Amino acid sequence: MVGAVGGDLWDLVVVGAGPAGSAAALAARRGGARVLLLDRYDFPRDKACGDGIAAHALDVLGELGVTGAVDGYPPLPALRLVSPGGGTVARALPRPAYTVPRKVFDARLVAAAVAAGAELRRHTVRSIDVRPDRVVLDGELAGRAVVGADGAGSVVRRALGHPVNPDRHLALAIRGYAPALPGPPEQLIVTSGARWPAYAWSFPIGDGRANVGYGEVLRGEPLSRAHLLDRLAALLPSTDPAAVTGLRAHHLPLSTHRPAPGRGRLLLAGDALSLINPFTGEGIFYALLSGALAGAAAAGSPDRAAERYAATLSRRLGRHLRHSSTAAWLARHRAVVDAAVHAASRDPRVYTTVVELGLGDGRLDARTLARIGVGLARATTSARRV
Repeated sequence: MVGAVGGDLWDLVVVGAGPAGSAAALAARRGGARVLLLDRYDFPRDKACGDGIAAHALDVLGELGVTGAVDGYPPLPALRLVSPGGGTVARALPRPAYTVPRKVFDARLVAAAVAAGAELRRHTVRSIDVRPDRVVLDGELAGRAVVGADGAGSVVRRALGHPVNPDRHLALAIRGYAPALPGPPEQLIVTSGARWPAYAWSFPIGDGRANVGYGEVLRGEPLSRAHLLDRLAALLPSTDPAAVTGLRAHHLPLSTHRPAPGRGRLLLAGDALSLINPFTGEGIFYALLSGALAGAAAAGSPDRAAERYAATLSRRLGRHLRHSSTAAWLARHRAVVDAAVHAASRDPRVYTTVVELGLGDGRLDARTLARIGVGLARATTSARRV
C-alpha cells in the first residue's frame, strides 16, 4: 500500500481544494513542502455560497502571491443593510468587495496552487489513520501532516472526534442566481424581524445577475426548502422566485462553537473549523487565512503542526473571534441590531467598525458600543412614552 508501507510520503496532504485547501497548499509550497491536494470533485465545480469576496480575502491572496482572482468582475463599492425593524444604512465600503461565482473563484485558486507545484488529485477520503511519523488516508496515501479543509461535513474533523455544530451555532441557507435588482451596484443584506437571527441577500455579479439567498440560525426545528424560499421572497420582494436558478442549500457552522484547530499532525481550516462569521455568514476570508496559516505550520514542523498552528491562529484571529462572538450574542436581540444600523447610518466610523467586524478581522470599540447603547436607551424611552 502506497504510503502505508514506505511508499510515497508527502510533506502535506490537503483534504479539500476549496479556498482553505488551496491557500494551505500555496502556503506550504512557499515553505518548500511537497503537497498533495485532494478533492472529491473535478474543477471547475459549483459550491453553494453567497460568492462575496471582501477586500480582506484579497489581502491574504496577495500575501500568497495570487493575483487575478477577481479579474473580470466589477467592484461593489457600497453595502446596504436593512435592520429587523426596517431601518437602513447605505454607505460606501471602506474597500470595495466583489461577487465571483465559486465555480470561477475556486478554480482560479486551484490553478494557482497547481502552478505553484502542488499536485491535484480527485479522491474522496473515507478513513484516516494517524501513525507516529505520518497520517495515512484510505490505506494508500500518506503525509507527514494533513490539513482538513473539507467543509462542514469534514471527515478530518470527525477523525479528531469533533461532532458537527449544535443548533444555535449552525445555520442553514439557500442560494441561487436571479436578475440583479435595479439601481446602483451594491451588496444588499435584509435582516428578518420575523425569524431573527436570519437575513436575505442580493449580491450583484456584474453580468446582469445577482447571487441571492436566505439563511437563518437553526433552533431545533427542521427547515424545509419551501420555508427558505418563502422567506427569500418575503425579504426580497423584487426578486421573482420563479426566475431564481441554481438553487442549492448548505450548512454554515458558525465560529461561536469552534473545535480545537488540530491535534498533532491533523489540522482543520475554514468551514471544517467552524470559521463562519456569526454576524454575517462570511467565510471566504476566514478560509483563506486559516488555510494559509495551517499550510505554513505544517510545512515548518509536521510533528508539531497543530501546536504551531493554534498559536499563530490565536495571534492572528483570536481577539477578533472573541469580539465577533460577543457581537453575535448581542445581536440575538433585535433591538441591538436596530440600534446598530441606526448608529451606523449616523456615524461613518460606526459603519466602518460594523463592516470590518462582519467582513474581515475587525473588533468592537467603545465608540460603537456607546452609540448602540444610546440608540437602545432612546428606543426604550420612546416605547415607554407610547
